[in-house]
Amino acid sequence: MAKWLPRSTNLARFCQKLNRVKTLEDDMMETSFNRCLSTIDLTLLGIGGMVGSGLYVLTGTVAKEIAGPAVVVSFIIAGFASLLAALCYAEFGAQVPKTGSAYMFTYVSVGEIWAFLIGWNVLLEYMIGGAAVARAWSGYLDSIFNHRIKNFTETHVGAWQVPFLAHYPDFLAAAILLVATAFISFGAKVSSWLNHIFSAISLGVILFILIMGFVLAQPKNWSAQEGGFAPYGLSGVMAGTATCFYAFVGFDVIAASSEEARNPQRAVPRAIAFSLGLATGAYILVSVVLTLMVPWHTLDPDSALADAFYRRGYAWAGFLVAAGSICAMNTVLLSNLFSLPRIVYAMAEDGLFFQVFSQVHPRTQVPVVGIVVFGLLMALLALVFDLEALVQFLSIGTLLAYTFVAASIIVLRFQQQKVDAPLPAAGGQPSPEPREGPSAGELKEYESFSDKLQLVDRGKSKEHREPGQLRAAFEPYLEFLSDFYPGEVVTVAVVTLMVSAICLCSILVFGNTHLHLPTWSYSLLLVLFSLGFLLSLLLIWAHEQQHSTQTFQIPLVPLSPALSILLNIYLMLKLSSMTWLRFAIWLLLGLLVYFGYGIRHSKENLREPQPQRVSARYVVFPSGSLEERVQAVQPSPQPTTGLPDTDTEDGKR
Repeated sequence: MAKWLPRSTNLARFCQKLNRVKTLEDDMMETSFNRCLSTIDLTLLGIGGMVGSGLYVLTGTVAKEIAGPAVVVSFIIAGFASLLAALCYAEFGAQVPKTGSAYMFTYVSVGEIWAFLIGWNVLLEYMIGGAAVARAWSGYLDSIFNHRIKNFTETHVGAWQVPFLAHYPDFLAAAILLVATAFISFGAKVSSWLNHIFSAISLGVILFILIMGFVLAQPKNWSAQEGGFAPYGLSGVMAGTATCFYAFVGFDVIAASSEEARNPQRAVPRAIAFSLGLATGAYILVSVVLTLMVPWHTLDPDSALADAFYRRGYAWAGFLVAAGSICAMNTVLLSNLFSLPRIVYAMAEDGLFFQVFSQVHPRTQVPVVGIVVFGLLMALLALVFDLEALVQFLSIGTLLAYTFVAASIIVLRFQQQKVDAPLPAAGGQPSPEPREGPSAGELKEYESFSDKLQLVDRGKSKEHREPGQLRAAFEPYLEFLSDFYPGEVVTVAVVTLMVSAICLCSILVFGNTHLHLPTWSYSLLLVLFSLGFLLSLLLIWAHEQQHSTQTFQIPLVPLSPALSILLNIYLMLKLSSMTWLRFAIWLLLGLLVYFGYGIRHSKENLREPQPQRVSARYVVFPSGSLEERVQAVQPSPQPTTGLPDTDTEDGKR
């Protein structure tokens, strides 16, 4: 029976494969894409991804059914929560200017299988999101013409009552996706130019809504006679926050486009900050205007803004609102179709997805195969599927990506910069040995028995400490942690922090409802898991972290990413059980793809270290310090005479 069990060495090697991280190129600015996007281009892409149909539909729905006029507070809190996630994306986008967004960020810091699952979920998120927006675009246009398009299709094509399928085929939604796919395939500059046009019209309409809305505002609509400012109380405000949070999920298009930015170190953080600030301001001000124009309890959730102008006697303004809504939906479609093929390209380029999707058109410099294939799949989804039941699935993929990106920020911030051992020269001769002495300033990654051994003079120096090492002030109290390799304790603490956050949020969400815990155990568990979360946070903070003045870094690490992790997990646990079931099924499909294709074709297989090519020499100086030098050694050919190689024997001695 025991012979069927895997050996511990094989199991360890398998786990190392699952958790291997991506090796980045020396020149991260080198790319097969066209670096043509400016800060303005990226900002408008981000605004287009965030200010979509939600501005025209979500504000009215949350105001009437969830929060009342306090929807304004809900958008303020949701904007702050989104800022925590956006700052994490901004730091990664500046440091790793490669396409792939959350997939790439997870791959370079956490591990391969986690990166694949993040990319796999983001892929479905963009497909369903784009198809859902296309159907909303079609339905909005159809309502302007009194549903003539729907009636014509049902009469001449037919309707059906099949689970998971739409009541009728939506040819208009499929057509707009095919047209958008054609424009996206012409190149990043054409896509950006088209997005500029629709974004300018959308922002102009928003400006008109704000000016006219404040002119028509009536403060009495927030009075106690109409139910007050927060008729549903604090619980309504927080429930509204959970819904409003998803209005800001489009900013990751900026990170996905960083490989096409001219100066990503400056453009990506600025574009994320500008676009999120403008989008948050637009949502807050439109919510103020909408709830001041008409009483919140009389709003039409499907077309709140247009209906509000109509009831105040400005029916003509409804056409402008409709035009702005359609343009805003167009920008979201472009954003989804722009980001999706680039994430697929990044996965294919790393060997984790089918290689055909890594092809870049030589003239337009875009992944045209991915654009066409996934544009067609998105059009098929919009044509025949009922997406209402799947729309909530979008939330869990986004929140999971936010969680892993925030964790990746902590892990990378407390890691040392790795320096690879020199490879042999082309002629077969070993590269020159690294220079000894003070000029060789960086620590090397040792591959011999002392993987966890540091040079005594540098490892114990209190003047200079590397990222991931215990701070000097905490060494007298936590001396037992100084024996670990830099970054190891932080990694364990991040895992503990995430487990504590999951347990804490589970008690908050399910403790009184599903688990029916008594008050004493509910309070005790809250205290215990809160302490675990805080102690993990303090343990991370007690270590040195990297500081860079060349690229943007999120402030208050590890506090800011930890708060983002806590909030994202809480919102994930608030989703329905059916959403989690669909999520589990999609994850299983992803694991089949990874173990069937990705793990064998991963390019990191080619980078795995060869232990037989590494030798180490140790010299103990009279002062008691220890120095280790690692050099690459070419295996010597066996002599034909069968005599032992004297050089090798000397080396062993």
